[in-house]
Amino acid sequence: MALDFYDASGRPYAYSDDGETIYTFSGQPIAFLDGESIYSFSGRHLGFFENGQVWDHSGCTVLFTDTASGGPLKPLKSLKPLKGLKRLKPLKGLKQLKPLKPLKHMSWASLSTEEFFGG
Repeated sequence: MALDFYDASGRPYAYSDDGETIYTFSGQPIAFLDGESIYSFSGRHLGFFENGQVWDHSGCTVLFTDTASGGPLKPLKSLKPLKGLKRLKPLKGLKQLKPLKPLKHMSWASLSTEEFFGG
């Protein structure tokens, strides 16, 4: 399942060709999906992927996909850049226990996308 992830301004930020590994458009692997959870490669639980959206631990939307439903009003999407060569994926660390899902808000996250992914 191919996914393109857009931020609150409609800028394409990342993608997944296999529905598991999330890459920036420059080819950097930044996270992976495990069911409805998103983890960093170090094993830190970052948030949840539900209804075509990435939700942070406070229930705010960080990114959205073409299939997103619910959540805040979505902006117009910008054109996607060309995908860079994929870099090697780091080894996955021991996964942190996932927290309880928060109540979802109709707002965008206050963290930048880069801060969400730990960059």
